[in-house]
Amino acid sequence: MAPFGHWSPMPKPTDRAGTRPAMPAPTSPRSRPLRLALAGLGPRGLGALEALAARLPQAGSAVAIDIFEPGPWPGAGPNFAPGQSPLMLLNIPIRAVDIDPPGPAPARISSFGTWLMSPSDDERFPARAELGAYLAARVRTLAATLPEGVALSRHETAILRLERSGTGWYLESAAGRFGPYDEVLLTPGQPRSAPDPQLARWQDHAGRTGAAVLPAYPADRLLKAAGDWAGASVAIRGLGLSTLDVVRLLTLGRGGRFEDGRYLPSGREPARILPFSLDGLPPWPKPASAGIDARFAPLPAESRAFEAALERALGAAPEAALEAISAALEPTARRVLEATGADPDGVAAWLAAERAAPASQESRDAAELLREGLTMARGTRPPATGYAIGQIWRHWQNALRRAVNPGMASPETVAALIGFDEGLKRYSYGPPAETAEELSILIAAGIVDLRTVDDPDILLTPEGWQLVEEDDSARVSVMIDAVLPSPALERLEEPVLAGLRDAGRVAAVGEGLGIRTRPDAQVVDSRGQVQAGLCLLGRAALGSVIAVDSIHDCFGASAHRWAEGVLDRAALGAARAASPG
Repeated sequence: MAPFGHWSPMPKPTDRAGTRPAMPAPTSPRSRPLRLALAGLGPRGLGALEALAARLPQAGSAVAIDIFEPGPWPGAGPNFAPGQSPLMLLNIPIRAVDIDPPGPAPARISSFGTWLMSPSDDERFPARAELGAYLAARVRTLAATLPEGVALSRHETAILRLERSGTGWYLESAAGRFGPYDEVLLTPGQPRSAPDPQLARWQDHAGRTGAAVLPAYPADRLLKAAGDWAGASVAIRGLGLSTLDVVRLLTLGRGGRFEDGRYLPSGREPARILPFSLDGLPPWPKPASAGIDARFAPLPAESRAFEAALERALGAAPEAALEAISAALEPTARRVLEATGADPDGVAAWLAAERAAPASQESRDAAELLREGLTMARGTRPPATGYAIGQIWRHWQNALRRAVNPGMASPETVAALIGFDEGLKRYSYGPPAETAEELSILIAAGIVDLRTVDDPDILLTPEGWQLVEEDDSARVSVMIDAVLPSPALERLEEPVLAGLRDAGRVAAVGEGLGIRTRPDAQVVDSRGQVQAGLCLLGRAALGSVIAVDSIHDCFGASAHRWAEGVLDRAALGAARAASPG
């Protein structure tokens, strides 16, 4: 499929003199179009492009935009590739996919649910491939309905280096050198990072022994490799959503099926799948219907109180910030628990424990927690304190982003808020109830084995690894890494970001965090200077932004702040160029 056949022809790289043959020389500063490069057109790049396009008619600016995207599905990116296995599901139902494009109808595509033409099935958790096909369609619609004066071109190449000269920013790829550009936006998705010491040791061991170490994604690569694992014992590092994806691939993807509450093996799946994590706790399933979810929805006054608490928290020290957030959560959680027949008296103690050590409140085994979570998700028993707080927190994710992402808090306070948010993800980012039930059935069938789930010791063996937890142990020949890498700047290996780091053009927000950016997404260098026109959105900027691991964040306030910043800088530049003297 060639989804961009109607786009403008791809401009050529710059010639040796640094000029761009495809772009005519301007006759005056006002007549020259704004030149913008967008490196990466996954969902986040699409969100930024749509936000800019929605503002261009009012701005009256001529813009030449070059897209650098090597993947086959612009708009979708690898995480939502339309060709991937349909077993990979979103962790939100159709009704909750609230990412309608900006701008007036009919010059835009419809909502995701309408586009799917399945309004009666809005409780379904769709495949990522379905969302990817929708996002790819949005790119095509956008390209066909751009305002007058906007030229859009695509280069099927990845950017490797970026440098600044007196005339603007220049980009280099395997296809050549491009530029100059007034503005560059980097949206690298999940940037490549150096493996952590544990994973690096395992990779070295696998290279010497013939054992297998693979990442959870891309799914198709993992599914192909699983053809050699029938009857094997496979370990999975991590017990979050990615692990549930892997389990589905290794069972349903190998021909097994669920029927009448039982798993019927195909004989082509691994004999045992052994997930493990630092706390050994599974994610809790999301409420199974809109009606159940509504029980956890904050009231308008409660949301206003939370936003006011966030504003106070951003100016406070880390501990005081978390206490302010907890104080706003407590009355809402008490109301929800009382309304659902649960005991509200433990809320303050639960929040205090969460601030001190996330997940320290749980002492039961993973299988029991999973079964209990399913009953809460289906509304057949009152929610536990943590479950209620986690669902309330999910409803406040957009408010959290709006408050924190402008970057007004200290790095230490932002790090504390990120830690609190990450801890609550075991509730707020939970899977569909159906997927959680599948996992519970697989545990009962002995396919998924939890004997070493809670932070086991891991020994190297000639055939692979031995997982040891107290008196239990298991030997495996395959290790799958389902832990999302840290976006810490010091560990990034993505060529363009690593090059900017090594040149001092970007700096970390703080230790273990991503790249420092301004509210308009412009990056800040190691001397604290803004790199004018060089912008970054997404996970690589964690610390400057928060709660980035969501499709909603790709189309949220950060994209709109970036678009406004681009046009503000363009207007300022035009005014300066037009002023006498």
